[in-house]
Amino acid sequence: MISLKATIRDKKSKPDTLRKEGLLPAVLYGEAIKSVLLQVPEKDFLKVFNQAGETSLVSLEFDSKKTEVLIHQIARNAVSGKFLHIDFFHPSSKKKIEAEIPLVFKGESEAVNNLGGVLVKEIQELHVKGLAKDLPKEIVVDISILENIDSRVEIKDLKLSSGLEVVGHRLEDIVVHVVEQKEEQEMKAPEQPIEVGGEAKTESKGEGERKEK
Repeated sequence: MISLKATIRDKKSKPDTLRKEGLLPAVLYGEAIKSVLLQVPEKDFLKVFNQAGETSLVSLEFDSKKTEVLIHQIARNAVSGKFLHIDFFHPSSKKKIEAEIPLVFKGESEAVNNLGGVLVKEIQELHVKGLAKDLPKEIVVDISILENIDSRVEIKDLKLSSGLEVVGHRLEDIVVHVVEQKEEQEMKAPEQPIEVGGEAKTESKGEGERKEK
């Protein structure tokens, strides 16, 4: 398990001052644990975050203690994107939690490279439920199996640990598939204006159906 060292933060310390010193203000809270104010070296945190993301457990060391945590929430500067504050969450080892796991698409599709197909990603993150220890940083989607037009990868084709439960989706839902270029263009085609009384008016299919009733 990845480790990160932190120190207790003085209540009187100012966040801006800490950041200028290369430290990030943080707080630890969670299941059966008292909230603790912490500070962590920014460089060390960046290394850990790149490896663990927001869904892998991290061993947080402070005050001669070790606590398994998730990097639960991060505050960033809206302009620079730099980290401003971190929330560490200590999850229960027995209660399941929900999380959004990013999908990473790897490989090359023969249908795209040789048949002129277009790769369409329908799902970018997968909502799952499980114990914190079973949550992966990411889920790899192998697109090399997409060899023909209309080939697809469904949620049931993904390799998930046995302890994870998919939430909000059916196992038959499409994750990624290959379509013909013409079909892909039709999927993105804008609504066509309809001339009504000399003025251009846009009407969706749904509106037309309601008027026919």
